[in-house]
Amino acid sequence: MQSANHVMVLYTGGTIGMQASANGLAPASGFEARMREQLADAPVPAWRFREMSPLIDSANMTPAYWQHLRSAVVEAVDEGCDAVLILHGTDTLAYSAAAMSFQLLGLPAPVVFTGSMLPAGVPDSDAWENVSGALTALGQGLAPGVHLFFHGALMAPTRCAKIRSFGRHPFAALQRNGGVAKAETLPAALDYRQPKALANVGVLPLVPGIAAGQLDALIDSGVQALVLECYGSGTGPSDNPAFLASLQRAQDRGVVVVAITQCHEGGVELDVYEAGSRLRGVGVLSGGGMTREAAFGKLNALIGAGLANAEIRRLVELDLCAELS
Repeated sequence: MQSANHVMVLYTGGTIGMQASANGLAPASGFEARMREQLADAPVPAWRFREMSPLIDSANMTPAYWQHLRSAVVEAVDEGCDAVLILHGTDTLAYSAAAMSFQLLGLPAPVVFTGSMLPAGVPDSDAWENVSGALTALGQGLAPGVHLFFHGALMAPTRCAKIRSFGRHPFAALQRNGGVAKAETLPAALDYRQPKALANVGVLPLVPGIAAGQLDALIDSGVQALVLECYGSGTGPSDNPAFLASLQRAQDRGVVVVAITQCHEGGVELDVYEAGSRLRGVGVLSGGGMTREAAFGKLNALIGAGLANAEIRRLVELDLCAELS
């Protein structure tokens, strides 16, 4: 735990700084001045401000933008900041915070994500309580790594999700399975200083009657990895030979397929039911208790680091930053 004295605030846009436009609320510049006025007398650590470009509605977040964020965080720490606060729209905040947990492995400083459900300045906005609360938490001391702060609660980004589209408590920690062994060492390519290439990762939720053709379309689109959102403890249409053949074809092509559960709680245990063990038999890996956000971010980092397929498959089922613990 380390108390922050020099915080870099990275402003990406999002609801927190939005202002009215002809087409509705849109990201807006000028948030630093509003923030300095609001926090002028607040007992928070000293902070600097950087406006990212472009400012975006978080619905437009991309893995390419994550690389810009990673670079900005590294630059801030190299310039002497001992913590970073990232202001981000709530729609994809959990995705970005989880992804940055894997992009910033080994970073010796804490990074906190926060945002707001209502723009700063409107009645009953939660903006300033979240900004000042996150800065206060950094001043009191947080462990190195990535955190998510909202409405007084600190959450592990790799274990939570946005579960509500309204109110002051949109995020919640999910009760997912843990207990997976932590990777004893990490490849140098995963270090926070190493830039990552963009990866092509797909997500496919299973539904009753899903056809092999839908899976084939994803495989043929050029994905390098696929998060397969299975039923229950990791089951799927195991009595569908065409679907299993498509999964086998994915493995033969080097596509890394990771099973996670659609359930809010629990996780994948592929060997419990025959419908799960048959997935394992055609190369599907267990995502254990990983959330969709964590699995997506982890695969982007592992593939983006340029690791060999066998190493990616090994690390998928090991804990890197509390996503499986």
